[in-house]
Amino acid sequence: MEKERLEFFKNLLNSKLEELVAGAGKAVTTMSSSREESFPDPTDRASHETDRNFLLRVKDRERKLIAKIQEALKRIDNGTYGICEICGEDISEKRLEARPVTTSCIKCKEEEEAQEKQRKIG
Repeated sequence: MEKERLEFFKNLLNSKLEELVAGAGKAVTTMSSSREESFPDPTDRASHETDRNFLLRVKDRERKLIAKIQEALKRIDNGTYGICEICGEDISEKRLEARPVTTSCIKCKEEEEAQEKQRKIG
């Protein structure tokens, strides 16, 4: 991959990483600074707990994405970014633009998903 394109993806990944880390910091501050409120109505309490659990699930997904972004940045640094980990072929730039953390080309990913679908059916 050309140096300019690698730099483009590096900047894209770094900006997404900064955005996610900043959001995680805000969530921690918000959750830790909010005092436990007393909810006389059990429905209000349940609604509050549901919202909190949803936020925690979202933040857990973001944590996993942060790890994938860090791995992609390492691949850029070691020269393996944009190369399919399954077949060793180049991953199309279109696919990398859509999902910059991907580790497999579209063909290998489709095969992987088809196999996964077969396991679920069978």
